[in-house]
Amino acid sequence: MRKSPLEAITGLDEKALLRAEKLDALDAIFPFQRRDQLALLLSDEDAAILRKLSDEGGKPNTLRAVAADLAYIQAWCRATTDAPLPWPAPQDLLLTFVSHHLRQPSSDTAGAREAMPVYVEEQLRGKKLIKGAAQHAPGTVRRRLASWSLITKCRGLSGAFDGAAVKGKLKLAIAPADKSQLKMSATAITPEILKRLLKTCTKGDLVDLRDRALLSLAAAVGGRGRAELAALRVDDLLIDTTRTAAVAKRRPRLTVRTGSAEKRQTVVVTGKPAQALLNWTGEAGIVSGPLFRKVDQWGNVSRRALTPQSVNLIVKARAEKAGLDPQHISSHGFRFGYLLEIATSGAAVSIVNRGPRQATKGPRTRSEPPRR
Repeated sequence: MRKSPLEAITGLDEKALLRAEKLDALDAIFPFQRRDQLALLLSDEDAAILRKLSDEGGKPNTLRAVAADLAYIQAWCRATTDAPLPWPAPQDLLLTFVSHHLRQPSSDTAGAREAMPVYVEEQLRGKKLIKGAAQHAPGTVRRRLASWSLITKCRGLSGAFDGAAVKGKLKLAIAPADKSQLKMSATAITPEILKRLLKTCTKGDLVDLRDRALLSLAAAVGGRGRAELAALRVDDLLIDTTRTAAVAKRRPRLTVRTGSAEKRQTVVVTGKPAQALLNWTGEAGIVSGPLFRKVDQWGNVSRRALTPQSVNLIVKARAEKAGLDPQHISSHGFRFGYLLEIATSGAAVSIVNRGPRQATKGPRTRSEPPRR
């Protein structure tokens, strides 16, 4: 059958084009470049419900999250069952969704059976719906189930989302995941490993710019805790304006303040880490507020800061992309790398405590023991 001119240009069939036209009405919420992908993943009823939620005054951020979750669930269902998403979803399908996204593949038969199959993961990665680890954060799974439940109710149906079986499955699946997250990194993030992680951040989009800045800064500040990195604000970056413009452009220098107000510390960051920070804030348009923020799949930068858990998940996702085992690498590995560098080289780091006790004693270097 011969394709129409519009179909030849966009790659969408006639039904998908009609859905794309419905989504055009939500152009202020969904960027145009994402419209075609949503039209391919969502059904006619999905597009109509999103339009209805928008007409009823749904918040843009909520609609974006629901649309992204629903598109992902539709694609996951097709990859898993080779059929469209049924309404209402049977309880077994909900339990399978939880298992696929909260269970890590393991050598035992039960673990291998419940984790996401390789062929499902490959299909989702081919659609660019999975970019990091296939295992989701518990909060992400709960949010997607909530979006699924919302669309089910909008269709005038009810599901087993609040049933004891689904709640019990969530509890059992999350328990081992939380324990593994509490386990410290078994691998020090050395300069060699950092280089491999940074090589995965070369596309130049906002996610890559943010992750490159985050990884570079985590190494440059001597392995500060992930909570301190997540809490950084633009006001904590002080650009050195004492040098000439030519020198500053060639080798930028920033002073980064970390820690609480009572235990404020500063570290001087120069060269590529400083440039990575400037690239991120410049391209993301961040001039105040949290320094590191979530970027959704449409390239929208959130106003809220990353959580400490998100910092850890970013490190693990980059480790997996670099061909490393994410189970053995976490954000704590930056501190291990920092301590290892001290033990092998004894090099000083320009961290200065600004507390009253150190005002007359000068800066503290790596070679000095911490003052108590």
